[in-house]
Amino acid sequence: MSSRLWRATALATLIALLAAPLLAQQRFLSRFGVGLVAAPGIDLPGPVDSNSPAVWSLDGSALQVFTSWGGAVQQASGATFTGLGTPTPINWYNEPLGGSWMETVVREQDVLYGYYHNEVLSLTCENDGKVRPRIGAARSTDQGQTWEDLGVILESPEPSLCDTTNVYNDGGVGDFSVMLDAQRNYLYLFYSSYGPSLGGQGVSVARMLWADRDQPAGALAVWQSNLWLPARSMPTPDGASVSWVYPVGTPIYPATRSWHSADGVVDAFWGPSIHWNTYLREYVMLLNHANSVAFDQEGIYVAFGSALDRPAGWSSPVRVMTGGAWYPQVFGLRSGSGTDREAGQDARFYVGGHSEAVIRFTRPERSSCGLGLLPCFPPRLAPLDQRP
Repeated sequence: MSSRLWRATALATLIALLAAPLLAQQRFLSRFGVGLVAAPGIDLPGPVDSNSPAVWSLDGSALQVFTSWGGAVQQASGATFTGLGTPTPINWYNEPLGGSWMETVVREQDVLYGYYHNEVLSLTCENDGKVRPRIGAARSTDQGQTWEDLGVILESPEPSLCDTTNVYNDGGVGDFSVMLDAQRNYLYLFYSSYGPSLGGQGVSVARMLWADRDQPAGALAVWQSNLWLPARSMPTPDGASVSWVYPVGTPIYPATRSWHSADGVVDAFWGPSIHWNTYLREYVMLLNHANSVAFDQEGIYVAFGSALDRPAGWSSPVRVMTGGAWYPQVFGLRSGSGTDREAGQDARFYVGGHSEAVIRFTRPERSSCGLGLLPCFPPRLAPLDQRP
C-alpha cells in the first residue's frame, strides 16, 4: 500500500486503563497507563511505508535501521537512531517476485533474519491494480547489505475476492510484526488477514520453531481455536515440488466490519507492531484501526500481553491517539538494546517514520486499587524534563 503523509493531531496526554482479558491470567493485575509527551520532531532515514525494524551490532556500538517504500528496502546505520547516515538500497541474491517491505529483523550472532511483506497480483483476478499480500523470510550474512530470499512462509488459504470494494487488497495476509520469545525457542508472527470471510479477518498469530529459521517454508503453525495448527503440504501440479496450505487463523482482534464491505465502511485493527517493555515486563502491541476500505485511520491503539504463547491473553485495545498515519511503532532509548522490539518506560513514538512524541508507560504502585478493592485512577504524567 502507498503511504500517506502524517497529519498529526494535537499531542495531548491520554491515559489508557486496560481491562484484564477474560481468557487468560495476566502477569500484572494492576492496570497500565500510557501517554504521549510532545518532543522535537525527528524522522527515520528514507521514506517509510511499513514497520521499520532496527538491530544493533553484536558489540552494541552501531544501530542499523531498515526502511521500506514502494516495495524496495533501504538500510542506514549510525551510533543512535537520531544519528543515522544516508540510507542505501539493500541487494538481493534472489529477489522475491513483486514488491517487498522489510517488517522485522532478528539477529542470531553474525546472521540477520528478515521477514518481509510481499505484494503480488492474484492469479485468479484480472489485473485491476489490487494485490494479494503474503509473508516471506530472508537471511543476510553481511550485516544486512545483501539478502538471500528464503521464500514465502505464510499465505492465505482463502481465494481472492476479485470484485472487492477494498482499495488495495483482494485478499491475503501481511502487515505484520515478529517477536522471538525470551528462550529463543519460537518465533511469533502477528499478522493482518484480509481474506474474504469476515470470521478470518483481523489480527492473527502464527509461530515456528526458531530452529527452523533457515528452512522456514511450511514451518509456521497458525493459532486457530486455541490450537497451533501446522501447514499442510501439497504437490505442485507438475509434481516437481511441494506447496504449503496454511490454516485460517482465529483472530485475536477480529474485524467487526469487513475489509470488503459493500458500503465501504470497515471496523478492523491491522498492522501490529510488537515490543517487549522492560519497565512493564509485558509485551506491548501498537495497532492501526481502519474505518474504511481505503484504510482511513480512525486511530492508533495499544494493547498488552504477558506471554507470546497465550494469544487469548492480550488485553482489549485502547486508543492512544485519534487519526494519525499508518505504522505506529516505538524506538527504545537505551543505547545497545533499544529498538522497535525492545523499549523501557519512555520510548520514541513513530508514525509513518516520523516522531513528534515520546510514549510513556506507567504502572501503579502496589496498593488496594491493584487488588481490585479500590478504583485505580490514572497517574498524572509530567513532561520529560520534570520527571523525578
